This record gives sequence, structure tokens and C-alpha cells, in this order.
Amino acid sequence: MRYRPEHKIETHQKIVKDASRRVRAEGLNGAAVATVMRDTGLTHGGFYKHFRSKDELLIESLKEGFRETIDTLVHAAEKSSSGEEWKAIVKTYLRSEMCEHPEHGCPLATLGPELARVDKRMKPQIVAELVSYKNRMLPFMPGRRIVDKERAFFAIFSTMTGAVEIARMLPDPVREQVLGTARDFLLRSF
Repeated sequence: MRYRPEHKIETHQKIVKDASRRVRAEGLNGAAVATVMRDTGLTHGGFYKHFRSKDELLIESLKEGFRETIDTLVHAAEKSSSGEEWKAIVKTYLRSEMCEHPEHGCPLATLGPELARVDKRMKPQIVAELVSYKNRMLPFMPGRRIVDKERAFFAIFSTMTGAVEIARMLPDPVREQVLGTARDFLLRSF
């Protein structure tokens, strides 16, 4: 059977999207190649028509997770009033849904400790994604100078990531308290 020219690209993207959700939900080792391929309706052997290695799939999965997160945060920022963009980002990031649905959440909040321990060959690619994430968020951060915006980015995103990580460990009423406390603290701090 002959496939449309776009078929391989569409299949590749479907594999990456599924792997990205699995990695964020189950961790870096949770996205077994056989499972991801089965979920996409393909065989394990078909994996190598799309990726050279599992590490390549993991990097593409992370990129997809960051892309989804950036799209969500940029959308919230662009809908807000001028000067209030960073607040919209904080309110969007520190929602209960980030805790309840890690498969759709920020890779930093779902995978931070694991990313710190990945094989050193993968580190440069991960750092490049983090720099890209920071650069995409900088225009929305509070501050006049780039150095102020970068300082704000690191303080805001470190706080939000940590709050989501901690909140995920806790039962529902306390979970919302952690998110709300972090949200209120950040909104009053800049």
C-alpha cells in the first residue's frame, strides 16, 4: 500500500505527542518504545524508521512538552492586559490542572529531578530547550532591563515549578493551598 507523502511526518508527530505525554505522566523511563509504538498503531520495529535511538525520541518528546507549555502560557499572556502578562502566566501555571494532569503539564514540574540526572550526552540538548523556554517567556516577565527580566524569570519559574512538584504529593485541599500560596506570593512580589 502506498502512503501519502505527509504520512511519515504525521506518524512521526503522533509518536512524539504520545511519547511526550507518557514521559510527563510516567517519567523518562515510563515511555517504553514498544508501548509508545503500540499506542500509535505501529510495531516496535517501525521505531527506527523515525528515530535513531530512544534518546532522540526523549529529546523530541521534551521539545513537544515545552512547546505545548509555551503555547499555553503565551496564549494566556497575550490575552491579558499590557503589563499584566507575567501575572497571567503565573495564574495559568499554578492551576490545579497542572497537578491533576501532569501529562499536559510543564516538563520542568514533571521531570526536573530526572532531567538533572540524564546521560551527559543529552544535557546540551536539554539545556538548549531550557534556554529556548526562558527566551520565549522573557518578553512577558516583569522588569525594564533584560537582566531584571531574567532574574524575574528564574525566581518565578523556580517557585512555580517547585510549588507544582510539592502540590502533586499532597491531597486535594492542601494541594490547592500550596498552589494558592505560591500564586499569591509571586503576584505580590514583583
